[in-house]
Amino acid sequence: MQHALILDEQRYDVALSRAADGYRLHLDGQALPCRLHREDDGSYVLTLNDHSERIYAAQRGDDLYIHLDGRSYHLRYRHPLDLLAEQQHGAAEDGLRAPMPGSLIAVRAGVGVAVTRGQTVLVIESMKMETALAAPRDGVVAEVHVDAGETFDRDALLLSLVPLEEPESTEEALS
Repeated sequence: MQHALILDEQRYDVALSRAADGYRLHLDGQALPCRLHREDDGSYVLTLNDHSERIYAAQRGDDLYIHLDGRSYHLRYRHPLDLLAEQQHGAAEDGLRAPMPGSLIAVRAGVGVAVTRGQTVLVIESMKMETALAAPRDGVVAEVHVDAGETFDRDALLLSLVPLEEPESTEEALS
């Protein structure tokens, strides 16, 4: 079964299949051998095409945050029906929730600032790793619910968005 993953606003269609020696990751017409092994310290070892790397991961719903080789990545699983609803301008998330417990390091977009989907709006720290959190959709920041340095639990509401207001007329758009 094909799955859609979003990374840096780019959609990737991937699939996993079982193989005698583990799994195969199907991506861009390739079938790459892969394995994921959990270590005692909570990290994972990801082996892809006979190359292994230690990663740290946290999951919240359809969001997966991965720390690999000094960088943080945010992957989002998208169900095909959700993708269709987005294309039809369906409702999107109005809140940004904490993927893991931590503390707020920086606010990159404060109240009243217009943001675009995928734009970094907050930077958090958890387990000595910094993670950039992106706006889930276009909108205007309505409220930041935590202050810099403040701690929060997993799934805490960190930021709220409201829709961008569209000008009512051409004259209003030009003024």
